Amino acid sequence: MPSFSYTALNASGQTITGSLAVGSKAEVFRKLEAQALTPIKVAEEAKSAQASAAAAAKLEDNQPVRLKRAQIILFTEELADMLDGGLQIDQALRVIAERQEDVALRRVSTILRDQLREGSTVAKALKKASPSFDDLYCNLVAAGEVSGSLSEILRRLAQNLAVMAELQAKVTSAMIYPAFLVSACVVLMIVFMTVMVPQITDLLAKSGQKLPFATQMLISFNTFLAQWWWVILAVLIITGLSFKAYIATPRGLMWWHETKLKLPLFGPVIATRFYAQFAHSMGSLVGNGVPLLNSIRLVSKISANVFIQSLLAKVTGLVAEGGALSSSLKKVSHFPLMLVDMIAVGEQTGMLGKSLEKCATRYDKELDKRIKRMTALISPIIIVFMAIIVGVVAYSIISAVFQSVNGIKSRA
Repeated sequence: MPSFSYTALNASGQTITGSLAVGSKAEVFRKLEAQALTPIKVAEEAKSAQASAAAAAKLEDNQPVRLKRAQIILFTEELADMLDGGLQIDQALRVIAERQEDVALRRVSTILRDQLREGSTVAKALKKASPSFDDLYCNLVAAGEVSGSLSEILRRLAQNLAVMAELQAKVTSAMIYPAFLVSACVVLMIVFMTVMVPQITDLLAKSGQKLPFATQMLISFNTFLAQWWWVILAVLIITGLSFKAYIATPRGLMWWHETKLKLPLFGPVIATRFYAQFAHSMGSLVGNGVPLLNSIRLVSKISANVFIQSLLAKVTGLVAEGGALSSSLKKVSHFPLMLVDMIAVGEQTGMLGKSLEKCATRYDKELDKRIKRMTALISPIIIVFMAIIVGVVAYSIISAVFQSVNGIKSRA
């Protein structure tokens, strides 16, 4: 076990020196605090490479803590509030570790504090504390450390994460009602085909009447499903597995991600959501002193769409060759002219960060409009589709019943 020499102050302000044999610097700090001593300097006296590697491996095993987006937002907001209140990063993390009700956040705060006491930067400590802190988050924090505006960076990060969470919630809630309608339509058709159609078939067979064309088609369709449902199911499964296998290839995944952007109703929403994320993230990075080329490389990771990633890779190459961001986006195409023009204005005025933030605000509003429009259109489309199916089935049944009744009356 390594030994650490320390210099600390007691309650009366006297300087005290000594040494402790503990596993890490973090334990030295904890023991000194337990003795009401304020550590000033802690240094390792005897360093064993093998022991240090074992301790590092043990620490690594205890570090990964998965966080949900809501937990990341809460942690970021609390840390920003405490830093704004004048606390040092170590004190802020101690307060969160002691008073936070969420167990995962307490653990993350403790790990971060231990890493900082080992001499790590906040950005590196975040990566070790939880894989939920992505590269964009960690690099923004690193920029805040260098520029001395960590609390401001954290505040922006919390706001951006909250905006993205709200947008995702809107998209999810917009799909709930259409999904309910589709499920209701499927259940209704199953009831028609398995209960009502067989009863109508038996009734018409007893009457001896010739079936109307619509009723014949309905019965034929029902008979086909009853006899060949396993073939249909097999075809659907094979088709699904083939599609999944194809999009698992680089070429297939590229095609599918590009196709999703062209889908009616959904494509514009996906694209607008990316533009909003792009503007938010680029605005935060550039506005906090991160070089433009590094900012683009980081932002290329915010989208899981490989087609969009390929476009941003082309933009990165053009910017690396000395091109402006606006002209590079224009050459690559697929980016709206409004976004390109706003970025060009920001480049000309030297206020690219603010221009991107304005773009982000506009695309947030545009996304909200598109989601409302999509919701407003999807429901009527599904209702009309359901009405056509139910209407055809109902017409087939009612026409057959009327024809059967008329036949019985004519016989009487």
